Amino acid sequence: MSEDRRPFVKAYLSGAIEHSADGGRKWREDLAVFLREGLGHEVYDPAADERKNLTEEELAGFRRWKLEDPTRFREVVRKIIAWDLDRIESDTDYLVALWDRAASAGGGTAAEVTLAYRLGKPVYLVLAMPAAEASGWVLSAATEVFDNLGALESRLRENFGPDSRREDSAPLR
Repeated sequence: MSEDRRPFVKAYLSGAIEHSADGGRKWREDLAVFLREGLGHEVYDPAADERKNLTEEELAGFRRWKLEDPTRFREVVRKIIAWDLDRIESDTDYLVALWDRAASAGGGTAAEVTLAYRLGKPVYLVLAMPAAEASGWVLSAATEVFDNLGALESRLRENFGPDSRREDSAPLR
């Protein structure tokens, strides 16, 4: 519980990991500081949680298995998929997604955005590429679309900040 006895609001940070130059870490780390310290939200960062429910062997080897042992690779990635989607389904109030060329090269971000949309959870999409090149599916599943992280932070501050006039901390839809 938060200091004012309201349940914590929980955010899931979705975006490229596999095809991102830094594994999708920097933007998530920066935004997580704002969400935790500025808004008092809990944050799930799938890029920081490499371990998930994997064994030591799976964690150490699954990336090379993509080419060396595709069957084993799929088994491990299916565990990751289930883990991440379970977080969205049962332990997330809203999802923030960074959609860029790296995200469009993979499938995870689109799947996470789609699941959150389907479950009726707000999806705040930061579009880091030209809209004409972005997935229409992902754009349409978003509750709101932002040009940059600063604009997203301003909106979240309006929705959840101490000056918001809302009686509870439930995300806006």
